[in-house]
Amino acid sequence: MSSGNNLSAARLKGDFDVERLLAELAVLERTQWAAQRTYGEGLEPSEDTVLDWRVLPLRSPDGRADRTDPGGLGLVEYAATPWLEKTPYIRSILDSLPTELRAVRLMSLGVGAEVDEHRDQPYGLAAGWVRLHIPFVTNPEAVLTLDRQPHTWQPGTFWFGDFSRPHSVRNGGSERRVHLVIDAYVNAELLELFPAEFRDRVRWSEVLLNRPEIQLPEDELSEFQSTFAIPDAFLYGEPEELADASGPDRPARLRLDGGRLVLEVDDEPRAALVHLGEGEFRALGWTAERTVKAERTGDGLRLRFRMRHGSRMEETVRSAATAAA
Repeated sequence: MSSGNNLSAARLKGDFDVERLLAELAVLERTQWAAQRTYGEGLEPSEDTVLDWRVLPLRSPDGRADRTDPGGLGLVEYAATPWLEKTPYIRSILDSLPTELRAVRLMSLGVGAEVDEHRDQPYGLAAGWVRLHIPFVTNPEAVLTLDRQPHTWQPGTFWFGDFSRPHSVRNGGSERRVHLVIDAYVNAELLELFPAEFRDRVRWSEVLLNRPEIQLPEDELSEFQSTFAIPDAFLYGEPEELADASGPDRPARLRLDGGRLVLEVDDEPRAALVHLGEGEFRALGWTAERTVKAERTGDGLRLRFRMRHGSRMEETVRSAATAAA
């Protein structure tokens, strides 16, 4: 992507009725908001944050009402939680977005709370999904600093922020800050919501667009069942780590379960796989930022583990033994 601050944030098309947003927020105040969590290396989130940073999930893995984290690779689809059924206006906004959605959360930062500078990875146009915000409640002292630029987005507006860049947030006011935070896959239709001056600056060769699933029949999927060694960096590392052939491997296999291939690592199911075409798969909860491509050989399969960031791709190859081999 282009350097500098010009692509770090953009106000998107769409203005929403603040009174209706606040009315539905009032309905949800009667529920139990929980502490923000991040997503670790297992299938469950990490421990609660110690900050006054409360979350109510509206979409989560399997629609679970206790998942305040954004999720990651897994075995289940993202789905609406029971709280979304109580908010028809918010649901209509989400339904209007022209792309697939991942996690959707209402996030409340309390008075005096501060989140230190960090990056959210992997996010951004080059990673294939973006984080969008609709503010509900704010105050002049609730400031997001993104790529060294301060922002106080106003209620009812619609924003993209490139949170893969350094950012922090501090609520120095006397009122909490509440935003609806939407994780969305990137496609051409979603990008039409961005302002023209933003789109004119985008390096389109660096945008990773969402690829729809191409379903395969079970008899064809069964041919990919195999055992192999998977690079540890592919699961939780960075592209440069995948390129380093000296990194550790873990024992893994692909097996057919419920009409999908499931990736098991260390004898534990880690992710259901989504076929993107030509024998290439991503995990549920991931974009094509990480894929595995299976190629048939004379005595089994050759697996290409790939990690992408825009036009950059790192790849490492492992042999796999099939059940029939």
